[in-house]
Amino acid sequence: MKFLRTYRKSIKLELLTSILLVISTISALFMYNSYLKDTYVYIFEKIYIKEGFSLHMFINDFLMSIFFLVAALEIKHEILHGNLSSLKKASFPFIASLGGVIIPALIFILINKNTPFLSGFCIPISTDIAFAIGVFLIFAKKMNPSLKIFLLSLAVIDDLVSILAIGIVYSLDVNIIYLSIAFLITFILIVANKIFKINSTTYYLLAGICLWYFIYLSGVHCTISGILLAITIPTSKSNGMSTLERLQKMLVPFNSLVIIPLFAFANTGISIIYNVDTVGANTLIYGIILGLCVGKPLGIMLFSFIACKLKITEKPKNISWAAVFLVSLIAGIGFTMSIFVSEIAFSDNITFIIIAKMSILLSSCLSIISSVIVITLFDIGLRLKRHNKTSIINKYYIS
Repeated sequence: MKFLRTYRKSIKLELLTSILLVISTISALFMYNSYLKDTYVYIFEKIYIKEGFSLHMFINDFLMSIFFLVAALEIKHEILHGNLSSLKKASFPFIASLGGVIIPALIFILINKNTPFLSGFCIPISTDIAFAIGVFLIFAKKMNPSLKIFLLSLAVIDDLVSILAIGIVYSLDVNIIYLSIAFLITFILIVANKIFKINSTTYYLLAGICLWYFIYLSGVHCTISGILLAITIPTSKSNGMSTLERLQKMLVPFNSLVIIPLFAFANTGISIIYNVDTVGANTLIYGIILGLCVGKPLGIMLFSFIACKLKITEKPKNISWAAVFLVSLIAGIGFTMSIFVSEIAFSDNITFIIIAKMSILLSSCLSIISSVIVITLFDIGLRLKRHNKTSIINKYYIS
């Protein structure tokens, strides 16, 4: 997910993830729209890890739980030590993110009220950080470096809201017995952390697999297991590094270079000329495109601007409003998270899923194009003046 960490990593990982995402998407589209379609479908729908649990389900339910574990570890670290660790540092991206979630959801709901597509209102609320950071890095020389911190902070909060939405909105037919066992495992892990001071990554990962299994059986979406596991992970340092940091060091490369591209490859196999009644699905298409391309930037700008005027928060002095607007456009690249939510929201209707994915792909392209246009037109407003560059970078966020 996010790669700005206290331990050092090359930004090449971020850029490589974005490149792999593009390659995975293009490859999936090519295979699905060529003579390789049957092979593609066979791989993901006919190969079973166990009876009733296909490779596609393994990627979306199990591997994406690791994806959310990494996201939750990032959020936990940022709350304890990073850009969300104080009210001053968290308030501006938090309020901006809140607008970037509420307005797209409202736009989708208003367009799709009294339609069978209403359950997809969480599709346009998320930001794909891998693509977003990829866009930033391509044009990094033209932009204020502090924008990356703002973009990452915004995306961290976005992820938290998306995770909660998936757990609350899309969990049905809950089995209380299995859910109780899952909570018992969570409680045992908390005791192991706080009382017995167990710092073994192996212990928490094995317990996490048990936690995932019972969450899966409970009917609550199993990606929530990643969040519950992250809550229990120790943050106190042992031998110079905490269990949380060791897990991040272990899982971030796997998440970035394997899980995210594999998810994109498994879920963007859609027919470009798919024969569906798109006329009947116009509200779904408009809801997603307007939610991501218009609702995201509108919500981020509106909420942050009003909050600053009311003195609820304060915009970082080294970031212009043109730069905030650019970040709001980049935040409209929903892609991975939006596709994931569409799979869950319309799990019983493959046609809705395909139309949603096509809309998400189009929205992501439009958001990327609009971001590039703004970078080109507002070059001066997006970067620091040369004589101030070294003195005020990150001043607002790093205290």
